[in-house]
Amino acid sequence: MGVLTCDKIMFVLGLFCLIMINHAFVTYSSPTGSLSGRAAHDHHFHVRKLQEFKSNFFPRELVSLSSSSSSSPSPSPSSPARSSTGVYSVIKYGADPTGKTDSTDAILAAISDAVSVDGDGFLMQGITNLGGVRISLEGGIYSISRPLKLPVAGRGNIVIFGGTLKASDNFTTDSYLLDLSSSSSSPNSDYTYEFVTLRDLMLDCNFMGGGIRVVDALRTSIDNCYIAHFTTTGILVQRGHETYIRNSFLGQHITAGGDPNERNFSGTAIDLQGNDNAITDVVIFSAQVGIMISGQANMITGVHCYNKAYGFGGTGIYLKVPGITQTRIVNSYFDYTGIVAEDPVQLHVSDCFFLGDAFVLLKSVRGVVDGINIVNNMFSGSNKGVDIVQLDQTDKEFDEIGQVVVDDNTVNGMNTKATAARGVTRVNGTSWTIDFNEILLFPRRIKSVQHSLMTDASNTFPRTILRNISNNQVFIESDMTVEGSSSVTVDQGLTISS
Repeated sequence: MGVLTCDKIMFVLGLFCLIMINHAFVTYSSPTGSLSGRAAHDHHFHVRKLQEFKSNFFPRELVSLSSSSSSSPSPSPSSPARSSTGVYSVIKYGADPTGKTDSTDAILAAISDAVSVDGDGFLMQGITNLGGVRISLEGGIYSISRPLKLPVAGRGNIVIFGGTLKASDNFTTDSYLLDLSSSSSSPNSDYTYEFVTLRDLMLDCNFMGGGIRVVDALRTSIDNCYIAHFTTTGILVQRGHETYIRNSFLGQHITAGGDPNERNFSGTAIDLQGNDNAITDVVIFSAQVGIMISGQANMITGVHCYNKAYGFGGTGIYLKVPGITQTRIVNSYFDYTGIVAEDPVQLHVSDCFFLGDAFVLLKSVRGVVDGINIVNNMFSGSNKGVDIVQLDQTDKEFDEIGQVVVDDNTVNGMNTKATAARGVTRVNGTSWTIDFNEILLFPRRIKSVQHSLMTDASNTFPRTILRNISNNQVFIESDMTVEGSSSVTVDQGLTISS
């Protein structure tokens, strides 16, 4: 007990001496803080004495801890050091990865710092290359109350990735969780942003608005995203150029099909209002419209649409680009929902699978249809007499029909429709008719006919003539009574006349 008391007395005495030495050290300092002559010599002498005193009276661990804490102050959570790796963690800015508190301001601060770094040259003129700065959500779930936007235009080479964003109950109605739009334009550029990547994200719109909006952006990638509970649109692309949406899942309601509330699904999963975009390997599992397209030269590949059955008023892909469609849809799966195209001009649909009486509908607005290929697809139905390709001529009949090819499709349980057909009939008499209305797509339209006659008798050579091709019926007459079989091939496509 006496030893402990002595130790305490020595500690206090040492502390007192330390204060006195520090006081002596200060008295040798010049008014401006510099040391010269004897003062400098005495300064070094007292520093050595101070170090000896510390080693005698203070534990080594305490001295080390004091030195470390004084030389390396911890950074403030509200203003973290600028990232040397180019990665900006939203958690370091105070975002709550549990989603219990609002993280909007913290995430916006991280985005602001990331896009404020000095760039290295330019991408498109007027767009600064930020070198691939990354805003990391660190695998957290974040509640946000207003859209996340880039604070300035004219930035490029940016990545936002790795977490979940959920709209809070007071989120700005009908807005988008991630909004790549700007109130100001980029100087000397037609685009606001370039080469922005959004990947590995789940966006829960909480039935408050939409998921992602991309406006006037160039070369945007949306990759491996899951977007749910939107009321308006999952992904909206307005103008811009080359937005690529890949390996993603979208649905207003989380379901795997056969949902009892399917008839109530609303909203649009993806809305492309620009040119030269691509959607690849995307699943759309609930929405009124799977993909709405009102721009040209877009490419759809490997899409699975079971968003809402046609019988409930749903559409897989709606092409609202009358007169200048220029869209390719290939290797896709339409599950009880199909394709609608208004006045399609240059539309290619091939190698797709249509299940559950799903079909392609060509809708007349001004009566124009040209440059259509619907070929090499599979159609499977339930023997209810549904045509694989249909015409909606409610507003106007198609009267400007150009190059249209509907052919080489395999059909099971539905009615085949085509623009070319071959018919064979048994003949016994001087005239016969072959009716192609069941298979030909357009009514009252046959542009070319080829026919042949094979007789049972080997010693006759009848002459035949094509009398009429009205109402998609081919009427042929012979100069003598014949028995045999007649083969007729017809085509509704464009022909060359001289």
